[in-house]
Amino acid sequence: MQKSSIYKVLLILSGIALIIFLVSLIAGMTSFSGPSMVAFFVLLAFGVRGHQFFRGFSYTIMIFSAVTIAMFYPDLFIRWGEFELKATIVPLLQIIMFGMGSQMSYRDFAGVVKMPTGVLIGLSLQFTIMPIVGFTIATTFGFPPEIAAGIILVGSSPSGLASNVMSFIARANLALSVTLTAFATMLAPLITPSLMKLLAGQFVPIDFWSMMLSIINIVILPIVAGLMFNSIAYGKDSKKGIWIQVLVYGFIIIGKNAIFYLTQDHSMNETLVRLAKDIAWFLLLPVGLGLAFKYLARDSKEYLDKLMSFISMAGIGLIIVVITAAGRDSLMDIGLLLIFACLLHNATGYTLGYWICRLFRMDEKSCRTIALEVGMQNGGLASGIALEMGRVATIGLAPAVFGPMMNITGSSLATYWRDRQPKDTHTSHPSQHGEGPGVRP
Repeated sequence: MQKSSIYKVLLILSGIALIIFLVSLIAGMTSFSGPSMVAFFVLLAFGVRGHQFFRGFSYTIMIFSAVTIAMFYPDLFIRWGEFELKATIVPLLQIIMFGMGSQMSYRDFAGVVKMPTGVLIGLSLQFTIMPIVGFTIATTFGFPPEIAAGIILVGSSPSGLASNVMSFIARANLALSVTLTAFATMLAPLITPSLMKLLAGQFVPIDFWSMMLSIINIVILPIVAGLMFNSIAYGKDSKKGIWIQVLVYGFIIIGKNAIFYLTQDHSMNETLVRLAKDIAWFLLLPVGLGLAFKYLARDSKEYLDKLMSFISMAGIGLIIVVITAAGRDSLMDIGLLLIFACLLHNATGYTLGYWICRLFRMDEKSCRTIALEVGMQNGGLASGIALEMGRVATIGLAPAVFGPMMNITGSSLATYWRDRQPKDTHTSHPSQHGEGPGVRP
């Protein structure tokens, strides 16, 4: 049987599974509705891979399949024996952030010098449009306080790697996208807690310093570790440059622990133990891994990229599923309303991001880039913060809904733009056509 025929058979089977689900739902046969709905999404995820336009949605459809399992059988994703699966969220996020950093170097931050106007406008829109729109939606829709705080948290988070991938697909300004993601992520420890304190403080108590430390721990230190690995493993920097980076990264780790000691109720001994662990995990380990990779597996970069990509996708999927299972009861109560709110939030980010850039007379490529950067948030980071706040089942719901949705809308928008060549391509800066870290066709 030809490959194209297999894809058609899978699509037909997915249609049959959907019919079985609808019939079982109408007939009240709940024992059939769960398996048939899961089968529909799984078969559809593989079936669409035979279509050039829809194959990019395969991963997101698979996420819907996993979410469906979590909704029908939540106990599978809440606890295994004595181990609570929500404990995997932060380590998975740290691994994902390490993978992001390992595909970058400090040179990626030089984009602010080449494109200062675009970076300034992009960051300004990123941290004004989405927080304000999120606050407006949260208050207008009358959500419970913790659900409302979750929507604001999504809006207050930086953009993630997904926006870089979408910019690549859309033939937008990829260099600007990478620079904006990098700077927004590095600014997040200061800006995200500030916005949450200002906008979400009326819904839930916000500990500014605790949230700052959580973001540094989840995002900044793993990315720093990835940058260190990249610098050593791929040998693009001089020994002097590497030593300077080691010292800078060491001071970042020390600074984080100094903030911890000054703002949290812990002894000096506890702080020193944390400092030692951070140095071991986020500095010594990546240096050791970088050296090992440089001398033993330097020709395996392509395989490492694929491995980190797979781990990132699997990790994000597991995080969404765990949060869905934990918040199943809340989702059953306000699911459709929350989905609509997240869709409105996401679409408003794209729309305002694009048209405000047009008002500033930016080139078409940069307008597309900033629209994607504004509309697509780092839902994983928001989920991690919700977990650190001890409210993953409520505050974490909006990020869990927003994540898969933005991938669908972002993929659709990027594909639409891909087939429409910008008329002002000739005005683009030469650096706009460079490839960013970790982005592949």
